[in-house]
Amino acid sequence: MGARSAASWCRAAAARTLVGGALLIALISGGLGGAVGAYLERNGGMGTVELPQAAPEAAERAPDSVAGIAARALPSVVTLHVSGSEAAGTGTGFVLDDRGHILTNNHVVEPAGSGGEITVTFNSGDTAEATVVGRDSGYDLAVVKVKGVSGLTPMPLGNSDNVRVGDPVVAIGAPFDLAGTVTSGIISAKERPITAGGEEGDGSDVSYVDALQTDAPINPGNSGGPLLDGRGRAIGINSAIRSADSGSAESDGGQAGSIGLGFAIPINQGKRVAEELINTGKATHPVIGITLDMGYAGDGARVGAKGSEGGAAVTPGGPGAKAGIKPGDVITAVDGQRVHSGEELIVKTRAHRPGDRLELTLERDGEETKVSLVLGSAGGD
Repeated sequence: MGARSAASWCRAAAARTLVGGALLIALISGGLGGAVGAYLERNGGMGTVELPQAAPEAAERAPDSVAGIAARALPSVVTLHVSGSEAAGTGTGFVLDDRGHILTNNHVVEPAGSGGEITVTFNSGDTAEATVVGRDSGYDLAVVKVKGVSGLTPMPLGNSDNVRVGDPVVAIGAPFDLAGTVTSGIISAKERPITAGGEEGDGSDVSYVDALQTDAPINPGNSGGPLLDGRGRAIGINSAIRSADSGSAESDGGQAGSIGLGFAIPINQGKRVAEELINTGKATHPVIGITLDMGYAGDGARVGAKGSEGGAAVTPGGPGAKAGIKPGDVITAVDGQRVHSGEELIVKTRAHRPGDRLELTLERDGEETKVSLVLGSAGGD
């Protein structure tokens, strides 16, 4: 029994020795494998790894592509840094001519006041000081001018009357001071009556725009930048956005972000106002010669009972008086297009020039009538 026990112990000891040897070999193999793996990792394996990649390509893009449009337009777009005694901000503008005139929004340059500073930064990185040539809060447009700058590239102007819903567009600006930012989208709607501003409380800073609506992302800092058509021509001036936490359109100088509802002043209106600001320093406003009851809650725009300062609601000898408009009349359509409020009537009127003829539809004592008038002119602010 003792002999068998001794033999069993020997076999067990031998087994333990074999297991221990196997473990030792495994550890050595594992250590060797780790060392080889580390070496291969440090030295690129058995051969050099080279990943496939596209070959260099020509930088040119199709002229009607977003990249092609941006490449042509960017030299004409500038960033404006505006500072005054109480406020500062950033906006965008674009070059109108080789004389140094630049178009932007009034609310962009407004913080400079009468003694502030406006610095223009070009796409090349060069900077220049600018002065205000003229501005108009009613249209929310302004023209500034730089001096001592040569080689300017004017932005080609399109025709906003040619725009159709669904047309592709490109917006360029400096959202949140990120200069030269390019976004794209389509025209979502036309003749969208919007008002923006109103911070003054008396309505003197409210702008009325018969706007182009776009889903191209527009954010704070895009104000004054161009909205371009598929041929790289400016068809609008980006000016306002509708934000998720706001019940109305607002100039994009605030901190709200894009939700795909951006608004641009049609370039046909911008061109006329810019020319007047350059030539005279002021813009003229087309007027009917009536005072509206802005508190009227019904459908349409009602002529007030009295003027703003207690005078006549229908200016004697004015376009409205000559056409037979009376206090209490409700204007329901302009050139066959419905208007639902006093703001909409002002927007539709501002979309025209002084001297244009309007066909108005009125309701008076339950009866509908139509009148024709030629718009008068009033100086801007």
